[in-house]
Amino acid sequence: MDHLPPVFRGFAVFRPREPRVSGPAPAIPRPASSAPAMTLPIEPGWLSLIPPLVAILLALLTREVILSLFAGVWMGAVFLAGNNPVTGTGGALQFLVDALVDPDHMAIVMFSLLLGGMVGVMARSGGTQGIVEVLEKLATNRTRGQFLTWASAVFIFFDDYANTLIRGNALRPMTDRLLISREKLAYIVDSTAAPLAVSAVVTTWIGFQITQVRDGLAGAAERATDPAIAQQLQAGADNPFLVVLHSIPYLFYPILALAFVLLVILMRRDFGAMYKAERRSYSGGGLIRPGAVPASDPSAEALQPPPDAPHRWYNAAVPVLVVIGVALAGLWGTGAAALAPGDRTIVNVIGEADPFSALLWASFAGCVTAIALVAGQKILSVKEALDAWMGGIQSMLMAVIILVLAWGLGGVTGELGTGPYLASLLQETLPLGLLPGLVFLVAALTAFSTGTSWGTMAILFPVVIPLAVAMGAGVGFAGGEHYAILLGTISSVMAGAVFGDHSSPISDTTVLSSMASSCDLVDHVRTQLPYALVVAVVALAVGEIPAALEWIHPVWAIAMGIVILWGILRIWGRNPAEGLPTEAGPGSGEVPSTETAGVAS
Repeated sequence: MDHLPPVFRGFAVFRPREPRVSGPAPAIPRPASSAPAMTLPIEPGWLSLIPPLVAILLALLTREVILSLFAGVWMGAVFLAGNNPVTGTGGALQFLVDALVDPDHMAIVMFSLLLGGMVGVMARSGGTQGIVEVLEKLATNRTRGQFLTWASAVFIFFDDYANTLIRGNALRPMTDRLLISREKLAYIVDSTAAPLAVSAVVTTWIGFQITQVRDGLAGAAERATDPAIAQQLQAGADNPFLVVLHSIPYLFYPILALAFVLLVILMRRDFGAMYKAERRSYSGGGLIRPGAVPASDPSAEALQPPPDAPHRWYNAAVPVLVVIGVALAGLWGTGAAALAPGDRTIVNVIGEADPFSALLWASFAGCVTAIALVAGQKILSVKEALDAWMGGIQSMLMAVIILVLAWGLGGVTGELGTGPYLASLLQETLPLGLLPGLVFLVAALTAFSTGTSWGTMAILFPVVIPLAVAMGAGVGFAGGEHYAILLGTISSVMAGAVFGDHSSPISDTTVLSSMASSCDLVDHVRTQLPYALVVAVVALAVGEIPAALEWIHPVWAIAMGIVILWGILRIWGRNPAEGLPTEAGPGSGEVPSTETAGVAS
């Protein structure tokens, strides 16, 4: 593995890893050394899976997320340092430094902190309570509250990060009042963010998807020995958006994940750890598990409104709308600046946009708006508003630490070659019709182990598209033989990446969902994982394989999957309100008459 770094004076210098796209970050100056470069191979390849799996298992078993993540980073760094624990410790610290100096990482950290500060001002001024009082007219029971949370994803569909952070923070007071557990809120927010972003056409994902598909098809065209096939492949590479558009009906996991959340809400049924969490919260046992450590603490005293503060809903709604508006304007501005005037279609502009800069500007504008509103109305003085802003930032610090550690572990898995090792498993001979299903599984395992869906796509697309063509997947882009297998293979990379991202406690989107929902990270993973697994199994059984073999049209496969998911909930799901006292009768979804709805400490 000649890409592994040399060791300088006891510190391993590793390349940083971005959460979405690969690229160099600003380098930290290092002292020169005359020591010879060392090649540090990791053999056998399965050893590259150990650090992420150790981190994940430790987190699930001990519930100590920070310690578990650092253990994974340290173990991987020790492997890279030739099993030298001293040098490996220095390397582990370097991974964390690299995670922080990466400009896109820092933009996400700043966006998260600024959004937390904005939420702090909104809460302290009474604006958040005003929003809750308005929503009470719509969300009169738990079912309506959860449906409103699910449906609100449509309004912020353009980016999964913004979707997660804005909805979790804005709607949490409403779901708290309705005694919806923080685990359920985190699940709804998480499972409607990335699935929507990967399935919709005009999102911050589309540019990356088009680029990866284009490069994969172009690479396959270069390797093709048949001129006719090479010409077809190049035609696809020249219009990759059309290929991505054709692959959307084959995104079985993301589409079924969105549908399953809605079924869970409308049927008022849960199972497994989520059922226990919902029953605990509904019965007044606490919005979070006793002893749980929320990723953020919005209930801090510094964020509670003064007794005489007016509950004006627009003091919360206006800053949120400013964030959304500035984010959209930023996406358009950065995307348009990268294109010639004649090329500025909405798809091209969003595809070329810089989402990190746009979100950073948006969160800053939201903070300024929130402070200006409350200071202008003399609800809070400027000093009090800034104190509330700082309180909101402080409530996000633990989540930011977890996020940096997750990125550090992503850097470790990148240097260990975890993704390429998993991709190499696809080189084994297998029936062509099973390729989409196997690609889905490998993509899921890669995203689960590395914590990045975009990194997974970057690793697998250059491998699976040429592989599918080499195995005989027809590429007649007007609907040639086995074209469905090629489309299924492309969509399986994206769908598997989203599933693995959902299931992994080291994923940045999982951490952000916990942060925005103020939910314990491990509790979020434990409650969401069974639901994600059920959807993945159904997607694999009725979609990935049968649709690729053209046994069934993808639309009918999705419809069949929804029916099966309905049956699973009908048979194994239970109403968490059943048998508990309510104002309107058992199972109605109304708020229980008990007043013990506080957050467990």
